[in-house]
Amino acid sequence: MASNLETLVTVFGGSGFLGRAVVRTLCKRDYRIRVAVRRPELAGHLQPLGRVGQIHAVQANLRYPASVEAAMRGAEVAVNLVGILAQSGAQTFEAVQAEGAGTVAKAAAAAGARMVHVSAIGADANSTSHYARTKAAGEQAVLSTIPSATIFRPSVVFGPEDEFTNRFAALARISPALPLIGGGTTKLQPVYVGDVATAVADAVDGQTKAGATYELGGPEVLSMREIIETILEITGRNRMLVSLPFGLAKLQALFLQFAPGAFKLTPDQVELLRSDNVVSEAAKSAGLTLEGLGIAPDSLEGVAPQYLWRFRKAGQFTHKSA
Repeated sequence: MASNLETLVTVFGGSGFLGRAVVRTLCKRDYRIRVAVRRPELAGHLQPLGRVGQIHAVQANLRYPASVEAAMRGAEVAVNLVGILAQSGAQTFEAVQAEGAGTVAKAAAAAGARMVHVSAIGADANSTSHYARTKAAGEQAVLSTIPSATIFRPSVVFGPEDEFTNRFAALARISPALPLIGGGTTKLQPVYVGDVATAVADAVDGQTKAGATYELGGPEVLSMREIIETILEITGRNRMLVSLPFGLAKLQALFLQFAPGAFKLTPDQVELLRSDNVVSEAAKSAGLTLEGLGIAPDSLEGVAPQYLWRFRKAGQFTHKSA
């Protein structure tokens, strides 16, 4: 029986938040990993995740097909994790999430490789969100080229160094009030990054259904208000929660899209919050979920204290709402 050491997997976007978890999990399963990133000289932090020589970083940019083709040479599996939350310069939603996904699929097909593509719950060609429309376009580009590809749609992903829980924890440290866009009623199903990485590794192992789209969510469906309250409780912060109508939030986002760090908010991100981001009943019925893969998902409340402790403030408190 062939060893995984004989299998080369090219991971596009392997140096990012989800990418690090995927590379770590694949290394534990003894795959050889080629990490394709725009700046390979900045991917040195990945080396300790595997054994000597197991991980090799190469330059690739999804906007340049030749670089993607080079990154796929000799690989048997392509994993595409590339995605952006906000556009910047040439890194647009269309270029990265729609056309870029198609570029990876074409290179994988040319190499005779299998493909695993990570999209997002909410991907919808008819969405009012540009992000969601291009996620759907990326899925279509992948499946039209490689019909047997596995698609994963995670809900919001949390874990160390995420841009979700850490963002609100950082805001709570410096701001006396936190906004609840749309009243904080939007439902999410936060999924732990390690569980998503395990699902991706299972797909690389060949344990997923060919051509299937899986929806990945955690064990709980929570409102934005409940998520922020959980983060406040973990970090020991007493902050006022202020309801912010979608219209006003979108107006503010016209300016905040240029803000730095945790204050950044784009109009498209506000638009995304108009729709719930949870695993569908259809996916549950078809077994196209984490549970369907035999993965017991970890909860936000169970995992987040392990990395949000650095934002912790001692003392008792009660939540306030406005």
